[in-house]
Amino acid sequence: MAVVYPAAAARKRLRRAPPLPWLTGRVAGGREAADASTSSGLDHRRAREGQLAIALAAVAWSTAGLAQRQLDATPVTQVAGRASFAALALFALVLATERRRTVRAFAAMGRWGFAMTVFLGLSSGVFLLSLNYTTVANVLFMQAAAPMMAALLGWLFLRERIDGRTWVSLLLAGAGVVLMAAGSVEAGAAAILLPLLMTASFAAVIVIARHRRDVSMMPATCASQVLVVAVCLPFASLSSVGDDDWVVLAALGVGQMGVGLALLTVGARLIPPAQVAVISLLEIVLGPLWVWLAYQERPGTATVAGGAVVVAAVVVQAWRPVSPGRARPVPSPESVPEAHV
Repeated sequence: MAVVYPAAAARKRLRRAPPLPWLTGRVAGGREAADASTSSGLDHRRAREGQLAIALAAVAWSTAGLAQRQLDATPVTQVAGRASFAALALFALVLATERRRTVRAFAAMGRWGFAMTVFLGLSSGVFLLSLNYTTVANVLFMQAAAPMMAALLGWLFLRERIDGRTWVSLLLAGAGVVLMAAGSVEAGAAAILLPLLMTASFAAVIVIARHRRDVSMMPATCASQVLVVAVCLPFASLSSVGDDDWVVLAALGVGQMGVGLALLTVGARLIPPAQVAVISLLEIVLGPLWVWLAYQERPGTATVAGGAVVVAAVVVQAWRPVSPGRARPVPSPESVPEAHV
């Protein structure tokens, strides 16, 4: 007869007993759980960083109107001055990202890169020019309609399919643009045509960026500013530039364009395009706010009403509900146009 000692029996029971639930969770699959928790925390942190980057980019962009109101230089000189500093800042940004491939990055743009350069230069130059002829609110609200106009251009020239949500946003944006144009009639043709030209040219940039993802936005944006300088410099009046103007123009070129674009480049890689579109609306809110606080510039009722409709159109277009069982798509580096006027 075998003698079973109490300690040995206890050890046998311990060996035969199933592992405790908390122990299973820590040992069996513990590494997977830890990895999942770490990954989730990292995703949340990156999302917050991306949201912060886009918000700061919107704040940088929103200062354009406030800075422009401080300039005494002629309108064309303003455009050439900002583009000069922006070209230097953007070239430094290309140099920092591409390094030894900088020359190759510019050479690889091709004809579509050249087309993007032309449209970016046009939208960028006309943006600052528009601020000389109408309110900041009117320019920014009109600019917000560019994604909807891009969808319309894609439908007209590339036979892209437009879903019901996009048609709703297009109708809303069109109604908002008509309201703003009606409210700008008294300000003259330039107050209507220049913002419309700016919006249409930037919409063309969005279409090219979406269909030619092989074209790098950063070199094209830098080249666009060089093109603006080349076109505007013969008509610029350096004698109209005051000492303070140089500081403001440098802030516009380096801060509003260079820093804003760098932040957009970072943020667009960390959060979905819909979030980029919605957070960027902060620019439209802050831009008119700055000039109202500093200069008591109040947009007309039609501009505010039309702008609100355009903002609603952007939200309708950007909001894409995701079902609980469906993973949220992560944008590729080229999924969001990394450009701004």
